[in-house]
Amino acid sequence: MSMRWRLVGAFALVILVALGTVAVVARYTTQQEVETFLGHGGQIGLENLANALEDYYAENGGWSGVEEMVSTGQGRGQGQRAGANDEAGNAGGNASGANPSAGVNAAAGDHVVADAGGVVIASPAEEEIGTTLSAETLDQAIVLEVSGDVVGYLIPEGGVPTLPDNFEELLIERVNRASLLAALVSGVIAILLALVLATVILRPVRGLSRAVDQMGAGDLSQRVEVHGGGELAALGKTFNQMAESLQDAEERRQVMTADIAHELRNPLAIQRAHLEALQDGVYPLTQENLTLLSEQNQQLTRLVDDLRTLALADAGELSLNVRRVDLAGMCTETALRFQPQADAKQVQLRVVHSAGALQALGDRERLRQIVDNLMQNALRYTPEGGRIEIGLARQGDRAVLSVFNNGPALSDEALEHLFERFYRGEKARDRASGGTGLGLAIARKLAEAHGGTLLAENRIGGGVVFKLVLPLSSHKEK
Repeated sequence: MSMRWRLVGAFALVILVALGTVAVVARYTTQQEVETFLGHGGQIGLENLANALEDYYAENGGWSGVEEMVSTGQGRGQGQRAGANDEAGNAGGNASGANPSAGVNAAAGDHVVADAGGVVIASPAEEEIGTTLSAETLDQAIVLEVSGDVVGYLIPEGGVPTLPDNFEELLIERVNRASLLAALVSGVIAILLALVLATVILRPVRGLSRAVDQMGAGDLSQRVEVHGGGELAALGKTFNQMAESLQDAEERRQVMTADIAHELRNPLAIQRAHLEALQDGVYPLTQENLTLLSEQNQQLTRLVDDLRTLALADAGELSLNVRRVDLAGMCTETALRFQPQADAKQVQLRVVHSAGALQALGDRERLRQIVDNLMQNALRYTPEGGRIEIGLARQGDRAVLSVFNNGPALSDEALEHLFERFYRGEKARDRASGGTGLGLAIARKLAEAHGGTLLAENRIGGGVVFKLVLPLSSHKEK
């Protein structure tokens, strides 16, 4: 689920919970307020007493013994509590305009109970028992019903209390008070729910922030847990990929620094040893000994030049003398220059054209440097009696210049890291071969500077082929 829909869902849940809480709390509190308000007029106590009398009739099947219940107040605990509340809140009842005495009477038990025919069966005045109440009195009485049938009447002392004149205003005031309480309760619940949802939603963000802080402090091993989908999961994956790339780059930098130090140390140590030997007279000052020093100096110079080329290419400041370059002619020229080395190793060298004249825009010297690096690499790994083929083909709007040798195939790991600086995946690729371990890395950088690329792959049937892919020059380009 995306972050957008998670937020929408969270807001919707908070709104629904808030509305539901308002509805439930408002209903409950309004009911309590109305019951309390009506209780100030005596209604709550009388209603509870009427319910108790109806239950008594239903249980006993008649009114026998009801006078004892009415006189002792049994079964009217709720009415008594209502009356007690009204008596304790007399000041509030007076302020609201209700009749507090009615509430007291409702609790005191000074009531008259008559049967379905209107004959008094319970009364605080014994002389009234057995008398028949008038129709007018029964009209003002509370009707007692069991299973829908009238079984008796309850006549409170002083008659049924009336509501105050400002009943509507007072009821609205209490309802508003109940609604305000419901809003406050729902607001608190909504805030708590929002905090919980925010914590759940933002937990990945906090984890990501901690990982970023640790990475900023230099710990490149930081990774975050990724769960599910959506924007946060995509962000977590991107962060992990970035962290892995940075960690790999840092490890390569450390390895490269160690390799550079090693590459520089060896020729410098040899030069220093020979110079000290010449100074001490151990070695005579001959042309042969000077040539050895010159070779070590050339190796150092070549290493420094290679590092400078890579640095310029990385910074995008490598200057190119761009012009049209005849690729077919470059292939032929390369074969002629390397023919003596191939003959010395008894390697068959030939040029294979599958296309006509192809031209590319580029720096001729830099392109020749790429091809020379590929040829030196091919000669290094081609066995005696083997073969090397320089090919040129066209693929759409691009030219593919390939250098194939039938030497040993490369492993998958070697193909993956072949163009990394100072990478030596094969035992045969040691420093004794004279290479700096930067040739292929420089070749790829130069190819990319020309808008192309450099690839390597094993050929079916044996051997390795390097492919230099370059954009072709159009006739309109100058």
